[in-house]
Amino acid sequence: MTIEATTMYRPETIAALDVLMDTDAYKLDHRRQYPAGTEYVYSNLTARGSRIPGVAWTAFFGLQAYLRDLNQRWSVFFAADVDEVCRAYVDRVTQVLGPNDVGAEHIRQLHAYGRLPLRVRALPEGAIVPVGVPYLTVENTAPEFFWLTNYIETEMSAALWQPITSATTAWRNRTLLDARALDSGADPAAVDWQGHDFSFRGMAGGAAAAASGAAHLLAFTGTDCLPALGWVDRNYPGSPEGTVIGGSVPATEHSVMCAGTQDDEVATFARLLDLYPAGIVSIVSDTWDLWHVCTGILPTLKETITARAGKVVIRPDSGDPERILCGDPQAPVGSPANKGVVNLLWEVFGGTVNAAGYRELDPHIGVIYGDSITHDRADAITANLMAQGYVSTTPVLGFGSYTYQYVTRDTFSIAMKATWVQVDGRGRDIAKAPVTDPGKRSARGRLAVVRDERGRLTLVQGAAGAVETTDAMRTVFEDGVVVNPVSFAEVRATVRRDWATYVAGEEDARHG
Repeated sequence: MTIEATTMYRPETIAALDVLMDTDAYKLDHRRQYPAGTEYVYSNLTARGSRIPGVAWTAFFGLQAYLRDLNQRWSVFFAADVDEVCRAYVDRVTQVLGPNDVGAEHIRQLHAYGRLPLRVRALPEGAIVPVGVPYLTVENTAPEFFWLTNYIETEMSAALWQPITSATTAWRNRTLLDARALDSGADPAAVDWQGHDFSFRGMAGGAAAAASGAAHLLAFTGTDCLPALGWVDRNYPGSPEGTVIGGSVPATEHSVMCAGTQDDEVATFARLLDLYPAGIVSIVSDTWDLWHVCTGILPTLKETITARAGKVVIRPDSGDPERILCGDPQAPVGSPANKGVVNLLWEVFGGTVNAAGYRELDPHIGVIYGDSITHDRADAITANLMAQGYVSTTPVLGFGSYTYQYVTRDTFSIAMKATWVQVDGRGRDIAKAPVTDPGKRSARGRLAVVRDERGRLTLVQGAAGAVETTDAMRTVFEDGVVVNPVSFAEVRATVRRDWATYVAGEEDARHG
């Protein structure tokens, strides 16, 4: 059927209707499709697999934000006039499905209940979760609302797959850069700022950018995605005073550089140094000729730069990142392109050699590359620089939408499936097991997550009795109330702690 505009209702009624429509159309009549006597439906959200070779885990994040948003949106429904909402609901369902018997009495009952009759139990946010182990379970708390458990499946999946996937992506990048810093004797704290979020403009709107940007901040503190900071403040408050959630520096863009003239680009650089006599300032340097900047302009301004109480960061963002930073072996020997930005900066500004024998640029100069950086490119760039004798933290790397948008829900096959129902007072384990795709087999029964002898999270199916007392999941939402909230600092601490446990467990497994 064609969906027509529902315009005869008040704005608050339309807002309440929008909340009820935050699901797939095919779910509207599932209430009548369950067996007669159904009282409880119990489901879980799990990453069932991985499309990234060698990555068999994910970092869990975003649930508390979703639950807070869920409560806020449903409060609009509970505050609206129920008669008008039910009429609007019937109209919309009829527009979508045609004449039917879905009705609205269940909507009226839910409105009278006055809160969301759901229980959500979940692993701690920040947990490193092996694929196949559930993040959370959901079930209704009042039997008449059995239909609500999977009614919210669609929006829960839509709200959580991206922050989970972005948190996993960010933490994978973080572990690479941490390992390289350790091997090259770099200050570990430098890695906090080595991964910088430039993804906002390439994301699917501000909400997606904020959630993904917050996930990035689990691993790093460098970001230009300002909506992520507000998202964290609203949804994960309570971090200790002085906690740095995210930050950036004054920086130019090509419009600023183009507003000057190519013939007098040195004057633009000089003007920027006058504008920022101290602190860090990042200057786009390849608007025209990057190599002239490195071999002509920077030597001219060397005394000014080294006299500053701060750092000037050169930012190229065009070309092959590894060749621009590390040098192009195909370019004429001895040419600027052959040497690359880092070697050219060393020639002009020099630096020191750390205790591990790796070169560190003079602290007054640095470089950032923020175009099309991926995990593989970060790997190649840091390995190349270390092979040339530079510390791995020499460049800051900007991770953009090329990293955070080139993923889908299917990257880790994140799905919510029912595994247990109660009908006429009797509980029954259920499971999906398609013969055409064993990878989509679901768990069965009530679930618990426990730690094995190596400390890794493992799934227990058909959990009951003593097993439930060791469940690593805890209640985070009960009958319309968010419980056991956590701060962003706590989530950061969990991901670090859980990663150490996961890695130790994997090492034990390999050598045990």
